[in-house]
Amino acid sequence: MSGVEQAGPPSGTAIRSRTVRRASLALAAGAAAAVYLWHTDPHQPGQVLIPCPFRLMTGVLCPACGGTRMAYDLLHGDVVRAFHDNAVLLVLGVPALAYVLLRWLVQGLRGRAFRLQLTGRGNAVVFGIAAVWMLVRNLAG
Repeated sequence: MSGVEQAGPPSGTAIRSRTVRRASLALAAGAAAAVYLWHTDPHQPGQVLIPCPFRLMTGVLCPACGGTRMAYDLLHGDVVRAFHDNAVLLVLGVPALAYVLLRWLVQGLRGRAFRLQLTGRGNAVVFGIAAVWMLVRNLAG
């Protein structure tokens, strides 16, 4: 034997503690970003916001382009304008993200590790939707 003990899988208590710590950090970062975005209108030129690198390199809207404007509009309660900023991200992306985050939080608080695993078919669906949305929004103008 080598004298180095193998660590087993983390205990339920360790998973719960790690989940609470990570969720707290994510909540704090999200709150800070929301406060900044609340006061920074991305619809106006000259705002200090991170631009889309895909659009900078290609001039083409990526599937997530408009996400910052959508988040700003949702923060201000303007769902119609958020829909116009990025309809697919609002209708499919936001609920999917909420579902995954909720599953992760619930499983973590129960002391169970949660790992998101998409099947090949799931990946194909996600990338297919993204590709079709990118084509539609760029060809439609």
